[in-house]
Order: sequence, then C-alpha cells, then structure tokens
Amino acid sequence: MTISSSLNAGVAGLMTNASRLASISDNISNASTFGYKRVETDFLSMVMSQGGNGTYSAGGVRAVSTRLVDQNGALVSTSNPTDLAVRGRGFLPVASATDVQLGTGSPQMLLATTGSFRTDNDGFLRSPAGHVLLGWPANADGSIPSYPRDTSDGLQPIRVNVNLLTGEPTTRMSLGVNLPATGTSAGSPGNAENLSLEYYDNLGQSENIEVEFTPVVAATGNSNEWTMVIRDSAQPGTVIGEYQLTFNDTRAAGGTLDSVTTIMGGPFDPVTGELSVNVASGPITISIGRPGTSEGLTQLSNTFAPLAISKDGFPVGNMTSLQVEESGLVRAFFDNGSTRTVYQVPLIDLPNPNGMRALDSQTYVPTPDSGSFFLWDAGAGPTGDIVSFAREESNTDVAGELTNMIKTQRAYSTNAKLIQTVDEMLQETTNMKR
Repeated sequence: MTISSSLNAGVAGLMTNASRLASISDNISNASTFGYKRVETDFLSMVMSQGGNGTYSAGGVRAVSTRLVDQNGALVSTSNPTDLAVRGRGFLPVASATDVQLGTGSPQMLLATTGSFRTDNDGFLRSPAGHVLLGWPANADGSIPSYPRDTSDGLQPIRVNVNLLTGEPTTRMSLGVNLPATGTSAGSPGNAENLSLEYYDNLGQSENIEVEFTPVVAATGNSNEWTMVIRDSAQPGTVIGEYQLTFNDTRAAGGTLDSVTTIMGGPFDPVTGELSVNVASGPITISIGRPGTSEGLTQLSNTFAPLAISKDGFPVGNMTSLQVEESGLVRAFFDNGSTRTVYQVPLIDLPNPNGMRALDSQTYVPTPDSGSFFLWDAGAGPTGDIVSFAREESNTDVAGELTNMIKTQRAYSTNAKLIQTVDEMLQETTNMKR
C-alpha cells in the first residue's frame, strides 16, 4: 500500500507540474499581449495518513491556478486618442459586438483593463477583439444624468455619429469698451459711437447685436453720461434695450462706471455688472462691468476703443475627433472650436478582482467569488483614472517565467524518476516469488 501511494504521489507530481508548465506556456506566449494577466500555479500538499502505526501513505500534491487580475502591467503610449488603459484600480466596461448587434436589450457587461477602440461602420467604439465600449449617455447640454451605480442597466454601447453637426447658441457676452470722455464735453458734436457684435441663434445662424452709444453733451464742463441703445438684426427696427450710463470723474475712481439706469429691457444688476436682453432666439446676458471697477465699460481720454469683447456660442461645425478624458468623459471636438460631452465611461471596482472568470481577449465576468461590483467615476473612490493614447502591456515577467520553467522541468523529471524507482521496487517484489 505504501509503495502504491508512492506511485500515486509521483503521478500527481507529474500532473501538477504539467499544469504549472501549461500556465507558464500561456504566460510566455502572451508576453506581448496587451492587457494579459499572468496565471500563477501553486502546489498544495495532500495528507492521507499521519503514520501513527509506523506506516505512512503518500497523499501527493494538487495544483491551484490563480489569474493575477489585480496586478497591473506597464502603460505604453500610442497615437490613437481612443486607445484606453486604466491607471490604477478599476476596469473598463465593454460588451461583445455580437451581443450589441443582436439588439436584444442591455448587452452583458464584460470587464477589461485596456482596449484599442475605433468607430466601426455603425459608429460604435469597437476594438479589434470585437468588444464595444460602454458608457452613460449625456444629456443634450452635456451633463451626465444620475444613473444607478450597483448595476450595469444604465450603460449603453458608445455610438458616435462621425457626420455629426453641432451649433451652440450665444447666451452670454462681455463688453470691455472705452468711451471717449471728450464726447460729453461742452461743445462736442455729440456723435454716436457704434459697435456691432455677432451672435449665433438657436439654429447656428449668424446675427448681430447693434449697440449705439450716444453722449449727453453738457452745456458746460462734462456730463459724463451716455445713452446705450441695443438693437437686434433679427428684429429690424426694434430696440431691445436702452440704458442711461453715468461715469465717475473723481480722482479715486475716475473713468469707471458710476451708475446704470434702465429705460427699457432687462434690469441692470450692479452686483454682477450684467443685464439681459431678448433677441429673436432668446435671452442673452451682457456683462458691462460693476460700478466702481475698471472692468467692462470705461470713459477715459478721447478714444473709442473696443478693448475686450468676448461671447460664447458657435456656428454649425463638423465633428473632427473624439477623446476620453481622465475622468471618463467622452468629448466630441468640432471644427468650429466647440466641444460636446457625449458619454461618460465609469470604472468598475470589485472586492476580489482575482475571483472573476476570465474570458477570451483579456475580458472578465464578475462571479460570486469576486464580490459585488460598483460603478465609480474615474479618479473617484478607490479607482484610478483612464489614460487615452495608451495601452496596458502584459504583466508577464518573461525572465521569471523562464526560471520557473527550468524549475518545473527539473521537478517533472524528478517525479518521473520517482515513478521509475517505484516500478523497480515493485519488480523486485515480484521477483521474490521466483
């Protein structure tokens, strides 16, 4: 019985070392595979008898293999903005392209640490391995709604229309203009100063706000007063705002705006230095500066000078590129200079990443052993961030694997020698009958 148990232990040794060699082979063959997580095979002894009666029965050994999903590989840079890698803890949500194309509902969420994604013929961000990146769709204004974090139900395949056109209406303007102080002096001709400001309506069309500054000429000295009349080119002949401007001429605050009186249009707010007028496409807030400050409108010297004019809004433009930020926000860039948030890619975290079930092409599925998953904003909580223009290399150490291969080969040969020795001993036992 003891000799037979020795034979069984030798056979178990051959099998376990063969298992370790298989994992080593996988690790070495995938040393250049992006996102590959190496497999580590450990041996556990099996005790069948404690030898209390003067005999000992060999229990042998068994192999336990673990894929080290929680060990990150090095990141390498690429030239594709939608090559993504996770820097730190967390996983990217992806789905099988076949599952997405079937359109049977929410595709099964798979997890990956890296991927090279490009738009396919249907506009999906898809990797060469056939995985589509998942994310939360943004609202029309670029904000991300509140989605459940303990389920993948809110995730959708990221689909981008590369022929997307976009325009952004103008909603705010800021005027930094100097009015000539000599314009309100006695004897001045009282000529109006005109300023034309382009804006974009709700359809991306270009219109203009016409601003006319007319000085109030004093009988003697300077009145330091101007009338500002605002018109909209989309409403010909219509005045949409009229304001009386008074400027300060003291030594401490000379040239700054002193007060604004609303004659018609939206009221002026001295706290913010803003007023609002209604153009054909809706309200536009115009900042003219807070009283007593040098921002916005001033009255100095003898020169009319538009010094700093700024506004938001863009004309219609074509999408030129797509990029994922560290926070997971997917932004579309347009040739008119605008940017739109279209999706957000969360990072998924689990208590035991090594407990997940591994699938083909470096993807994983949560299991009861891995624990419940949670969807985090990239860079928040325990997760790392998302790096674009990057891929994660295999975490295989080739030198270490070759060393383990030599050890495994020696161990296998030793177990084979053990079987040969047991066979010779059994042969000697058989010869005793002769």
